[in-house]
Amino acid sequence: MTKTPLHPTLEELLEKLREAREGRGMESLRLEQVRRYRELVAESPTFTPALLELGRLLQLTDEPGVETEKAFVEIQRLLEQAVEVSGRAAALVVELGYFLDTIRNSSEKATPLYEEGARKALETLEDAWAGLLRAWVHERTKESLKKALELSELAEKVFPDSGRIQGVVHDARNTAIHDGLLKP
Repeated sequence: MTKTPLHPTLEELLEKLREAREGRGMESLRLEQVRRYRELVAESPTFTPALLELGRLLQLTDEPGVETEKAFVEIQRLLEQAVEVSGRAAALVVELGYFLDTIRNSSEKATPLYEEGARKALETLEDAWAGLLRAWVHERTKESLKKALELSELAEKVFPDSGRIQGVVHDARNTAIHDGLLKP
């Protein structure tokens, strides 16, 4: 007995997303794109790229017979759903904030989203810089250590209280001293 999967595979989702994107930027095909995205979202309501792209597309589309307020409610619901299923990813939180701020004229609802997005983006930046610094120190070439020293200066200014940053900056400087790039 062959089991039919309950959910589409990743490859199937990506193929449907590619199909939904066909004709992107062509106004004459927008209503067809909206239809394809809606089918994809109906089939896979937790597929964040489809939720986000449908929300964006609807902001550019004037659907016949659909009142503006009804369209805005749908767009907001799609963006809120994308935020939640993404685990509140920084970029999506900020995008919802922009929508609420610019389209819904609700800066009081947008501000906490901007703050959350900025906080999460900074956490990601701290992780990325700590990783870059560590990788450049381990690479241990003259060029990589110079890059590590340059980034160290900026990282210390942006994240002065970060133990992670301070640790890898210390390693970068010690390695540069050991390799003769910095004076002790």
